[in-house]
Amino acid sequence: MLLEFTKMHGLGNDFMVVDLISQRAYLDTLTIQRLAHRNFGVGFDQLLIVEPPDIPTADFKYRIFNADGSEVEQCGNGVRCFARFVHERQLTSKTKIKVQTKAGIIEPELGANGWVRVNMGYPKFLPQEIPFLADEPDNLYDIDLEGDKKLTIDVVNMGNPHAVTIVPNVLTADVAKIGPQVESHQRFPARVNAGFMQIVDEMHARLRVYERGVGETLACGTGACAAAVSGMRRGLLSSKVEMELAGGKLQIEWVEGDLVWMTGPTANVYEGRLDLRYFQS
Repeated sequence: MLLEFTKMHGLGNDFMVVDLISQRAYLDTLTIQRLAHRNFGVGFDQLLIVEPPDIPTADFKYRIFNADGSEVEQCGNGVRCFARFVHERQLTSKTKIKVQTKAGIIEPELGANGWVRVNMGYPKFLPQEIPFLADEPDNLYDIDLEGDKKLTIDVVNMGNPHAVTIVPNVLTADVAKIGPQVESHQRFPARVNAGFMQIVDEMHARLRVYERGVGETLACGTGACAAAVSGMRRGLLSSKVEMELAGGKLQIEWVEGDLVWMTGPTANVYEGRLDLRYFQS
């Protein structure tokens, strides 16, 4: 069968977006892995699926699958692309929509020039909310790495789990070595996204993220939110910050006890059709 899709990206964090409202398809783990392959498939960090909502208050249901086929709760860059996709595919005429995710309802709002502002919900910090194994809640935690080394992290759930560490320089941070150790650390039973943040000044920070099930990506929306919130809680960042990632910049706003807001760009790459028979067993 032929499957229509759109290739999109948010700051280089790239997606295959599929409308499963006007067409039908079954995409299992192996099929997703094959589609994600950058040499033999479409190639993407995440697959985004548009479905009818299960609850009457939502306009759409939004499902996210990593390149390894694992389903995750939230994707900040993805939801911006999602909002633009459903509007441009004329699945809705609304510029502000309510979207059902595994992490709850979020409300992206489409602005000018493909930019989207998203209510990313409330951050969570308690160990059981991440989930993270700890004897008691704390502001910062030390985790053991290979070679008897320790890493100081903050833990934040922004719809999915993040471990944030501050580094002197993101360009020299050993993300390739430390990222996988943090992602699969035994104290994170559901694995975790590892963020490496450099504070430039109170209104600017730089970030690299090693995403669970993907590896390092050019940008991570929830990671940018988690890192910004972590810096704000520590008194290192102001309530509105520009987060610079390899793929571009995001604006993050948060006041303690309130919602986190993220604003950033989206881009269409191309429209395509493929025969799923070539990707299924």
